[in-house]
Amino acid sequence: MAVLREIVFHCKRPSAMARFWAQALDGYEIRPYDEAEIERLASLGRTPETDPNVAVDGPGPILFFSEVPETGNPGNHIHLDLIAADRSAEVERLISQGASMVREFDSWTIMRDPEGNEFCVADPR
Repeated sequence: MAVLREIVFHCKRPSAMARFWAQALDGYEIRPYDEAEIERLASLGRTPETDPNVAVDGPGPILFFSEVPETGNPGNHIHLDLIAADRSAEVERLISQGASMVREFDSWTIMRDPEGNEFCVADPR
């Protein structure tokens, strides 16, 4: 069985969305940036304020805000990330329940539920 790890929000301004939800929910805070991450962002011409991926940690699932370009795409704006000890077996189990695989990467698989909503199944960290 899979376990809920993250709720992922596709948005235009991840840092603004992260601040909103960190203030809206009790016990949630934007994940602190260490020096290495600030340097990595700077090498990309970014700052924490323009980070394309911002995590908010709290007592429940991680809230993850990911920048997506503005398009007319009517797809998900929010999706779930699940973790599974045996990702391959979990992907097969979910397919048997009506899901479909979209694309597989080294440590996660993008899938669609029976109505076409995307979600991911990832290896444990």
